[in-house]
Amino acid sequence: MTDPAAISDALPIDAALPALISALRERRMAVLQAPPGAGKTTRVPLALLEAGLCQGRIVMLEPRRLAARAAAGRLAEALGEVVGSTVGYRIRGEAKVGRDTRIEVVTEGILTRMIQSDPGLGGIGALIFDEFHERSLNADLGLALALEVRGALREDLVLLAMSATLEAAPVAGLMADAAGDAPVIRSEGRAWPVDTRWLPRPLGPKARLEAEVAALVCQALEENPQGGVLVFLPGEAEIRRVEAALKGRLPAGCELRPLFGAMDFAAQRAALAPAKGRKIVLATSIAETSLTIPDVRVVVDAGRARRARFDAGSGMSRLVTERVTRAEAEQRRGRAGRVAPGVCYRLWTRGEDGALAAFAPAEIEVADLTGLALELALWGGDGGLAFLTPPHPGVLAEARALLAALGALDASGRITDHGRALAALPLHPRLGHMLLRAGGAQAATLAALLAERDPLRGAPADLALRMAAIADPSRFEADHPYAVNRGVVDRIRQEARRLERAGRPAPAQAAPPPAPLSLAQMAALAYPDRIGLRRSGEAPRWVLSGGKGAAMAAGQPLSQARLIVATDLDGDPREAQVRDAIAISEPELRALFGADIRWREVCDWSRREGRVVARRQECLGALVLDDRPWPEAPAEARAQAALQGLRLIGLPWTPAARRLAARIRLCRDGGAALPDVSDGALLEQADWLLPHLVAIRTEADLRGFDLTEPLRQALGWDKLHLLDQLTPAQFETPLGRRVPIDYDGEAPGIALKLQELFGVTQHPCVGPNRLPLRITLLSPAGAPVQVTQDLPGFWTNSYAEVRRDLRGRYPRHPWPEDPRLAEPTTRAKPRGT
Repeated sequence: MTDPAAISDALPIDAALPALISALRERRMAVLQAPPGAGKTTRVPLALLEAGLCQGRIVMLEPRRLAARAAAGRLAEALGEVVGSTVGYRIRGEAKVGRDTRIEVVTEGILTRMIQSDPGLGGIGALIFDEFHERSLNADLGLALALEVRGALREDLVLLAMSATLEAAPVAGLMADAAGDAPVIRSEGRAWPVDTRWLPRPLGPKARLEAEVAALVCQALEENPQGGVLVFLPGEAEIRRVEAALKGRLPAGCELRPLFGAMDFAAQRAALAPAKGRKIVLATSIAETSLTIPDVRVVVDAGRARRARFDAGSGMSRLVTERVTRAEAEQRRGRAGRVAPGVCYRLWTRGEDGALAAFAPAEIEVADLTGLALELALWGGDGGLAFLTPPHPGVLAEARALLAALGALDASGRITDHGRALAALPLHPRLGHMLLRAGGAQAATLAALLAERDPLRGAPADLALRMAAIADPSRFEADHPYAVNRGVVDRIRQEARRLERAGRPAPAQAAPPPAPLSLAQMAALAYPDRIGLRRSGEAPRWVLSGGKGAAMAAGQPLSQARLIVATDLDGDPREAQVRDAIAISEPELRALFGADIRWREVCDWSRREGRVVARRQECLGALVLDDRPWPEAPAEARAQAALQGLRLIGLPWTPAARRLAARIRLCRDGGAALPDVSDGALLEQADWLLPHLVAIRTEADLRGFDLTEPLRQALGWDKLHLLDQLTPAQFETPLGRRVPIDYDGEAPGIALKLQELFGVTQHPCVGPNRLPLRITLLSPAGAPVQVTQDLPGFWTNSYAEVRRDLRGRYPRHPWPEDPRLAEPTTRAKPRGT
């Protein structure tokens, strides 16, 4: 076989190939770090084939369909063959492979299907993960599965991760075996110098991206008379608008060529092929790494990129437009220096450059994980799988909950037969579930529509409008004041045809066709958690079956609908705005989810009404379809509801209950084994209260509730006896009179007339630690005279002075010289004595 390095002009990667082959021959795995343009995609698979490192096929993964086709074409051309011979490719919905194919270029999802269907990877000798730095979810999953396959079944399997910008050490560590980390081979790039030009000042808030890019392209053409121009834009819509803005403004001999993933293959090849004159390629980020575009010397970077992000509004991942990272900007800049010195124009200022993020987050960190959760369930679980960035446990748990709701996982989290069928479909599990349950062309069209961008930008939230536009765009535009995006409609139709075939069961598995479902029922199958029931009131607001809220601007066609299915929301966690929906009738809902509708008895405290409310409700998830009084609610349920109210308003402490709690606290502080009677502790474990709440119905009942007896019963006889011994509720005076002890102050205390304590020579104490009572001594008229916690000391030190002050004002009351020897009394001497 011909030496791949000799097939065409030398490339920087050629110098690293001997070390790479040696490392793979010795360790069967490696990490290759080489910058864009080094030639790794073109050279490495042929070098592995030439070296005879493996007997089976060499499978190389590319992150995009366009890159997979282009890479296969370049490899086949280097061998002087057509695609489908030694080199082939396999992408979603298309394959060009033959019996003699030894190198197969596939997209990442194809590899996942290969491993899931044949964990031993029979007939495959090597896996190459190209452009691994892009950190797509499928690439992370594919490498994790391949590493487990290699460790358990295929020690001979060759694994190679190739990256342009990603730090190689973590990947090498992930691929470690008993001999240590995987070897890292580095290749230096070869690039001409590139002059970078920034904007002199930031774009204003009213600047339109497409107009600014078109102006910058014209400037670049004027300042650089030679070479092709590569313009980076976020997506197809921006490409089409820039294309329109440039028409009529370009010099003679310039050709405009769009390049984006949704184009047909012939148009993509035309964008990559050499041009007779100057070529201006308007491309998305697919032109950053894997593709070779000849003769580019000028790059115009709009500074935007589309990334997959989990969109809480749609319940799936969605492409969002964000600022590029510094790593992406550098890769784009490098495209201008492949063939000669170049220039890169950036649509941002030098100052704004420093605010760019260093790298884009891995897709596994920000994307919807429902598909990943399904793949892991199909694999048998994620135990032991090595991810460079592990999925977030909470996000993964939410994904599994959705799969369980769709019937893809059983109660134990294991995959069901329905889940296996969903995993085989090239669709989000929501849409796959709808397609399999509904079947037919309309379900396929709806699935394609929900997976695509909106073909009716600016139209009100009404899914039926979109389906009508897809069915007949011309008639729709004649009947409605909304423009139809024909390119999006064409893609939806094409994808719908493919999905209809994919969702059709095999003849041996074919079941009787399901009963025809309405469009609304199909939408409800995909979004069982987004069925909305209108709230009371004039504003169009709904509670969703998943428990969240949704709202819509008044005056829209669906604003008065009682029941809707919200297929697109803006993601607001409190109350999302409905971006697209369809009305559904209650009979349609009952026909579809009859087995999931349940009657439940609810006895709760109503904060709004301030009372116990007992109802019987017919529910679908969080939706209450029917609501009736429940007069026979059991006493225990009513008591539990009253307890909810008590926890809301707080414990109603009467003076008697407060004194009892204070006595208990004093004993606890002294070490006695009595319960915690703080509000928090009493309400946390409040079963002791329930028997006393049975008759409670309203907030007024709760506020008048006396806790004294419930607390005493909760203590029980033994603890009450201990409490009465240590902290008696009353002090018995020498005359036998019982005076309540106040335990609420800093120290427990009593108040009584001074004469009643005559003869008392020891100060009264309470509590386990024998705390002296705080005694407020009163005059015969009941006015405070002195406060003491040392009665013997008072008799000795202060009584004589008090006697002198009060004897003249109260001459009929006894004032003995030595009160310790006097008889206690509360009476005055008879008049005349």
